[in-house]
Amino acid sequence: MTRKPVILQDHGLWDDVRRTIKPLRRVDAAIDITPAGSKLVSRPVTAPARIQAVPPRRGHVEPPPLGNFDRRLAQRLSRGQLEPDARIDLHGDGLEVARIKLYHFLEQRRRDGVRLVLVITGKGASPFARHTLHGMSTYHSPEREGRLRREVPMWLHENIFRVHVIGYQPAHPRHGGGGAYYVRLRQAREDA
Repeated sequence: MTRKPVILQDHGLWDDVRRTIKPLRRVDAAIDITPAGSKLVSRPVTAPARIQAVPPRRGHVEPPPLGNFDRRLAQRLSRGQLEPDARIDLHGDGLEVARIKLYHFLEQRRRDGVRLVLVITGKGASPFARHTLHGMSTYHSPEREGRLRREVPMWLHENIFRVHVIGYQPAHPRHGGGGAYYVRLRQAREDA
């Protein structure tokens, strides 16, 4: 198959298009395509009132963002050299049930002083769902994901989970590989 030669006019057209583009400032902005004259019209899209962001209460502290494991811990986990202190198996549960079970599990384990847990999500039904020794780019390919496997990392980034969680990473094949995550919990506070 031969490639079509690049025409200089195409480069000029592309440069004209690039000059007219403005970066989106908010996540809730979208482009609406109208049928009139095949022009693109950019309109901000507002979220419904029940989803609007609520300003933080006075004295309310935002949970810190999830961080990475320190290098030494991440290496030991990726080699399968550490055993998790506790584990929960979510695969087979629906999304709502799994989310509630995961939250209560993490909350209780943190209260018990546990620092490292294994969350088993299952690999999904894909024939490509194997282990993660081929690197993160292979791990995050969309054809490899099951629903729980895709949702759990998003849940862990939510404020209610970040109160308990420091970070997470895919598990070693010995502990479930592509169908599990190591989750590092924050230390329990004395006043909790």
